[in-house]
Parts: sequence; C-alpha cells; structure tokens
Amino acid sequence: MPVLRDFFIALSENQLLNKAAQKYGLKLGAQSVVAGTNIPEVIESIKELNKHGISCTVDVLGEFVNDRSEAIKAKDYIIETIEALHESGVDAHISIKPSQLGLKIDFDFCYDNVMEIVGTAHKYNMHVNFDQETYDLLQPTFELMEKVSETYDNVGTVIQAYFFNAKENAEKYKDYRLRIVKGAYKESPSVAYQDKSDIDLNFIEIIEYSLLNCKFTSIATHDHNVINHVKQFVKDHNIPNDRFEFQMLYGFRKDMQLELAKEGYNFCTYVPFGSDWYGYFMRRLAERPQNINLVTKQVFNKKTNTVIGLMAAAFALGYLTKKNK
Repeated sequence: MPVLRDFFIALSENQLLNKAAQKYGLKLGAQSVVAGTNIPEVIESIKELNKHGISCTVDVLGEFVNDRSEAIKAKDYIIETIEALHESGVDAHISIKPSQLGLKIDFDFCYDNVMEIVGTAHKYNMHVNFDQETYDLLQPTFELMEKVSETYDNVGTVIQAYFFNAKENAEKYKDYRLRIVKGAYKESPSVAYQDKSDIDLNFIEIIEYSLLNCKFTSIATHDHNVINHVKQFVKDHNIPNDRFEFQMLYGFRKDMQLELAKEGYNFCTYVPFGSDWYGYFMRRLAERPQNINLVTKQVFNKKTNTVIGLMAAAFALGYLTKKNK
C-alpha cells in the first residue's frame, strides 16, 4: 500500500501536527507504542519486559534538531537516561539518533556530543546503537560511528534493507553489532527500492549474510514469515543463539514477543519514550499499514483528539488532492 505508506510518512514530517501532538501529549493514544514521557516511567516499562526475559534498547524520542542548545539538551538527557538505566539495574542499552544530537548542524559538534554519550555508556559496559535515518545522513552516520569506534568498542548501527547499497554496507560493517531493518522513511527511487517485494527480498538476503558473517545481528521485524525463515535458517546453519536476537517495537505484537522469549531466543524490545512521539508513531504506521487501527480506534476517534484529528483530516484532504492531480 505505497500511497498509504507515503501518507503516513508525510504526516510524520508535518511540523504543525508534530507540535499539536506534543501539546496534547500521549492522551492521543500513542501510549500503546510509547513507554512513557519520562525516565521513571520508561524504567518501569523496562522492568516489566525484563520479567519475561526480554531486554530493551531505549530511544529518547526526538530527531532532526537544528539548534545547538536543543542538541546539547538532548545529549544531557540521554546521559541522564543512561545513568538511570545503570542505577536501576535493568537489562537495557541505548539507541541514539545522530540528527537529534546535531549531525545536521555540524559533524564535529555532533561527534563531541556522541562521544560524551558513548563514553558514559562504556563506563557501564552498555551498548550504544547508532540509529540510521534519512539517506542524506546515511554516510555521515557511518562515518560518525567509525570515528567514535576508534576510542570505544561499545557501538553498532543499522542497515536499512530498502537502500540499494545495504548489502555493501552490511559487508563493510560486519565487525560491528548490526540491526537489520527494512527502512521507515520515504526515499528516492534513485537510492532505494520502492516495491515491497524487492525490499523483502533484500531484507532476507542481508539477514542471512549478517547471521553468517557478522559479530551480532538484531533482526528487527514483526513479520512472522521472516521470523519463521530465520528460525529455520539458524537451525540449518548451526548458528548459536548468542549470535543474534529478534527485535520488535514496544507495543507491537506483544504475544509474539513473549512467545519468542519463552522459546529461548534472545529478544529485545525497542522502547521509545518522551513527548516528541508523533513522527515516530506515524513512521511505525508507514512501516506496517495493518496498524491503521491504532490510529482510527485509539487516536483520531477520542474526544481529546478533536484538534489534531481535524488538522490531520485537513492535511489528508490536501495530500490526496495533490496526489490525484
């Protein structure tokens, strides 16, 4: 459903809707996929997952920051989060978005911020994952990770299967811990596959390569067909459980998350928290349009959502009119 996917991505990039969502907070229904607005709330969410043998990677929501003071504020809060995770004793590590830390402002400025974060995490033997974002930040993020890894060894990154050069990057960074995803942003046909079947095929190919060759592989998917394929693949190739994990997003397919952990597989839940949740939420719907019910039943039909619902409807009308011209 490419039109629906494009629509949700367009919503995620709409600043007016983002601001309205932050104003109304998680009352809009996103509490089903966001583990709270502050550190104590997210730690309680993590403890609950840990009870079931599920580890977590924590994302302090926010991205595409263009103000140095905001980037520094985000850096300080991520460090505060790392300290709190360590003090609480939970089984969790951290995921960062370089654009939140100033990558679109200045590379060296972002590097300094990231070094503080990774250094703090290293002190506690905590992994830091460099999330990948849009194509224009792909190579700078790889370069940032490489530069940080000259000092610290507790870093890894993401391979987005919809990019044509994804396999090449998986090969280049096979000595790092890698998370394999399909990709959640709208990208040009000149750099990324547009057809779901092409993305799915590349996704499987890269997963298989990573499982056979990489240091550690996080397989980020909610697709039971992919999961069943991986189960058979690791069995056929005698790949030990300590070389990979399944990973899903907080609030999605909860029963399957529990089932995989119960079966003895390493399982990690991607746990976002904070008030800047709207863009994240919309991209999750872009990735899985099946979750449209999360919008129609939990978000836009609630009384507290009148303002943002009307804004989204107006945006939808303009978007669809433009598409049909």
